[in-house]
Amino acid sequence: MDILTILKAIILGLVEGLTEFAPISSTGHMIIVDDLWLQSKEFLGKYPANTFKVVIQLGSILAVVVIFRDRFIDMLDIESWRSSGKSSRHKLKLSHVIVGLLPAGVLGVLFEDYIDDNLFSINTVLIGLFIGAVFMIIADIISSKKKGPIIESVDGITHKQALIVGLIQCLALWPGFSRSGSTISGGVLLGMSHRTAADFTFIMAVPIMLGASALSLAKNWQYFTVDALPFMAAGFVSAFIFALVSIKFFLKLINKVKLIPFAIYRIVLVLVIYVLYY
Repeated sequence: MDILTILKAIILGLVEGLTEFAPISSTGHMIIVDDLWLQSKEFLGKYPANTFKVVIQLGSILAVVVIFRDRFIDMLDIESWRSSGKSSRHKLKLSHVIVGLLPAGVLGVLFEDYIDDNLFSINTVLIGLFIGAVFMIIADIISSKKKGPIIESVDGITHKQALIVGLIQCLALWPGFSRSGSTISGGVLLGMSHRTAADFTFIMAVPIMLGASALSLAKNWQYFTVDALPFMAAGFVSAFIFALVSIKFFLKLINKVKLIPFAIYRIVLVLVIYVLYY
């Protein structure tokens, strides 16, 4: 496997890592960068492009686990589940995450083949990017006019709110809409701060992304041969490093800039792609 192919793997990992958890749609950017520039189908050869994309997505997931490791350890503390104390009742639990990921998880399994066969194209991505941007702008405007207390920590999220965010996350099954864009928007509409909504989004993403990745890897395990490992490893490490940096930066930024700047970027991107390629 030549150096140019490894470089392309690193570039795809970079795109995945930088965009997976920002509300700008990593899937949309991967499709745009790949279809309009890299064209991985040509250099991947016998290796399915979707299998490689799952591998680099795992790099991004690992970055979230590293950043939120204390929170995950806390949620997996069985003794805290058994506790009936006040402090336990007012903490984010694994049950909140399960309730939040169930709607999109169920729909994703039911419509996986249809989505893969019909929605992964430049046209559908541009539609998702634009409509998702409008939704984010509306969420910011409505949340800015809301009165009352703001939920400043994920420990203040109720199971009902987790379910509603999970239902809104179903919009992200349309490529380009963005998982984080939909869930952060849903969170702020429910009275969460942007940082709280982002934290919950990232925590909730880990199990659903791991589940989807595991299913895909199980179907395509035969492609993980010795000659493919350098390519897969380069993409995985690249995605992990850039996701680690981008998540930390995003979490420091989101309460200050909110969602509208990201929405504007999405709209500008749609217009640029449309002008250049249509």
